[in-house]
Amino acid sequence: MPVHRSGTARRGPIAAAGILLSSLALVLGTTGTSDAADTPARGSATLGMGVAKHDGVGGLPGDTRDVPAVQAVQTEGVDTSSHNGSVAWPTLWNSGVKWAYVKATEGTYYTNPDFAQQYNGSYNVGMIRGSYHFATPDTTGGAAQADYFVDHGGGWSRDGRTLPGALDIEWNPYGDACYGKSDAEMVGWIHDFVNRYKARTGRDAVIYTAASWWSECTGNSAAFGSTNPLWIARYNTDPGTLPAGWGYYTMWQYTSSGPTVGDHSRFNGAYDRLQALAKG
Repeated sequence: MPVHRSGTARRGPIAAAGILLSSLALVLGTTGTSDAADTPARGSATLGMGVAKHDGVGGLPGDTRDVPAVQAVQTEGVDTSSHNGSVAWPTLWNSGVKWAYVKATEGTYYTNPDFAQQYNGSYNVGMIRGSYHFATPDTTGGAAQADYFVDHGGGWSRDGRTLPGALDIEWNPYGDACYGKSDAEMVGWIHDFVNRYKARTGRDAVIYTAASWWSECTGNSAAFGSTNPLWIARYNTDPGTLPAGWGYYTMWQYTSSGPTVGDHSRFNGAYDRLQALAKG
């Protein structure tokens, strides 16, 4: 804002008001720029990217045999996306990781450029692997996104080494947490996705979510517990209270800071049960 100096003509009230409005616009514009800078680029979303921010981070799980809804034997897994680049799959395999999920798509506008290395690489070292889709319910319908997913790496085959595709439905990193949808609209969108996915592949998609987001954005819907395996996200010593409809979880993403790739999960059962899920 110009500063009044001695010898400079004073401005009238209209001019002064204009300067005030300009200053206000500058402040608002600066704020808007900051918000934009904090918003990630479309396509960069990853499984669980909102968990730590919204739910916090606690300790790592220990012996979970006495935790409700947790079986005595669990099988370690990981998930990856383009931010991991070329993944050291032999290192993960040798550390005891037996399964993996790889980001294939987001919305109907993005495919993972590292998908082939990650999806095939995990398979080649012996892992059972699958792919996941990051949902953006504010951009296109559920059925359209399921089609895009299946057409770009999200399919399933009865080879005993391919897990059913996973729908990553969580906080919107690009805007409103619930993507501008009511509880009923969100439940309808999810129904459209999982129904189309099953029609295309013959399998019920895994649903990845966090209990707090599910409660906030679906009204804690119990509509999917009898059909879709649950992959729960909670970075703490136990998986916590599960969303309505699910009496147990199938997978639990328990940390984003594990060895080699960061995102580590546990399959809620022994390796033969993981094989059974893959076979369908």
